[in-house]
Amino acid sequence: MADANGIFKWDISEIAKALKIKKTDVRLYFTDGRRVSFLLERRLAYEFLHGKVASSEGAGYDVTDSNGDKWEVRSISKDGIYFCPSYMVGSGRSFELEGFLEKLSEVKGYIISDIESFPQVPFWVISTEQVRTWWENGDLGKITKISRVKALRLVKSIA
Repeated sequence: MADANGIFKWDISEIAKALKIKKTDVRLYFTDGRRVSFLLERRLAYEFLHGKVASSEGAGYDVTDSNGDKWEVRSISKDGIYFCPSYMVGSGRSFELEGFLEKLSEVKGYIISDIESFPQVPFWVISTEQVRTWWENGDLGKITKISRVKALRLVKSIA
């Protein structure tokens, strides 16, 4: 697999102790993309990009780097990963090609992490151009949601 651009490491016992919850609950939290995204966005923004988190959840990006470039943060979970805007994902929502292509024109790329590997979570920086190529080649399916296995295979292919 392509070398990760970084790995975030956590100590499950320390987290469980600090939060006064069970270790199994820590694992559940850190492998749920909806929940752990708050923490990943901050660690990526501050530690890796030396930038900041978007000023609102409604922004068209998640973080900016030290140059002001905008990045989308996504997680590969047991259910896979999606590349379309968040407003297109969930009950009653649908994929819109124009919105997806607009997203690609607004961000420099995606930073994707393999949260299933918690407590050592590798992450990769994927350019917008690479995501666009995957889309044009049909690698992202019809709605940009792909399985975990396929996502990891695509990351490996850009080594």
